[in-house]
Amino acid sequence: MIFNVWNDIKKKKLHSTYLLIGKEAFLMQETVQLIVNASLMEEEKDFNLSVYDMEETSIETALEDAETLPFMGEKRVIILKNPVFLTSEKKKEKIEHRIDKLEQYMNSPAPYTILIFLAPYEKLDERKKITKLIKKQSVLLEMKTLSDDETIKWITDIAEQEAIYFSKEAMEELMLLTAGDLMIMHQELKKLSTYVGEGGSITPETVRLLVARSLEQNIFDLIDHVIHRRGKDALQIFYDLLKNNEEPIKILSLLVNQFRLILQVKELANTGYGQQQIATTVKVHPFRVKLALQQAKLFKAEELAHILMDLAEADYEMKTGKKEKQLLLELFLLKLFQK
Repeated sequence: MIFNVWNDIKKKKLHSTYLLIGKEAFLMQETVQLIVNASLMEEEKDFNLSVYDMEETSIETALEDAETLPFMGEKRVIILKNPVFLTSEKKKEKIEHRIDKLEQYMNSPAPYTILIFLAPYEKLDERKKITKLIKKQSVLLEMKTLSDDETIKWITDIAEQEAIYFSKEAMEELMLLTAGDLMIMHQELKKLSTYVGEGGSITPETVRLLVARSLEQNIFDLIDHVIHRRGKDALQIFYDLLKNNEEPIKILSLLVNQFRLILQVKELANTGYGQQQIATTVKVHPFRVKLALQQAKLFKAEELAHILMDLAEADYEMKTGKKEKQLLLELFLLKLFQK
C-alpha cells in the first residue's frame, strides 16, 4: 500500500489530505518529504510550507494558514504534528482546539492546500466523529514495520535510483547487520552506492566490508556460535565487545532480550502463528523473528526457560557485586557450551 501511494506522489497525483499513523518514524519522514518535494519547488518552501505542533498551537491557527492562498506558487503544504485530539489520551491539554472548525474544513478543504496529519500513535480513537471524518476524507497510511519482502522492494527501489545492482543475498546481509532498522539501512545504502559508484554491483562481501555490525547483531552471532559449538568464535566476539568498552551489564541485558525473543517466537510458532503475526505480536522486525525462529529450532522450551533463569541469577549477582561482571558472563557462556 505505502509503495503505491509513494508512486502516485512521485507522479504528482496528490490528494488534499493525508493521515499518517504509526511508530515507524523513518517511513513517516520519507512520506512527508516525498509529498513536500512533489508539491513545492525548492524556492517556494520558505513561503508555502508550514509545520504546526498540535500540542503547542491551536487547530484554528493552522487552518487559517491552510485557507490562505499560496505565495509565488500553486500549492501550500501544512503539516500537523501530534494531533492528540484524534486519540483517547487523557492528559491536560495546554491548547484548546475548535474541532468544529476542523470538521468544517475537512468537509470543504482548500483546493490549493495539502494537509498532512502526523499521528505517531499505535491507534486513534475510532469513536470520535472527527477521527471518522478525517479517515474518510484522507489518504490513510499506516507507518508500520515493513515485511521482509517490502524491505527488499524498498532496497531495490533505492538501488534503481542510484543505478547500482544489489544482489538479493547482499540485501539480506544488509538487513541482518542492521537488524532491519530502516534509518540505519538508508544511511548504509548511501555509503554502499557511493563506494561502488554508478553501474557498480553490491555483493554480500561488499556489505560485510563496509557495514558496521550493530551490538544486537554481535549478540545474535555470539549466541549462534555458542549453539553450533564454535566456542572460540563466541568468546572472540565477547572479548571484542569488552575491548570496545561495551558494559557487561548491557551485554547481559541483550542476551536476556535475545533468549526471551527466541522463547517467545518458539511458543507462538507452536501455536500456529506465522512470521509476520509473530513480529506484530512481539513488536520486533520480521527479519529478527526469522532469525530467532532459526535458533529456536535448536532449543526445547524448557532449556530456554532454564537459560533465562541462569541469566536472571547472573543479573542479580552482577548488580549486587557478588561476583566480578566479566567472570559472570564467561561462566554463563561456558555453561551454555556444556548444554
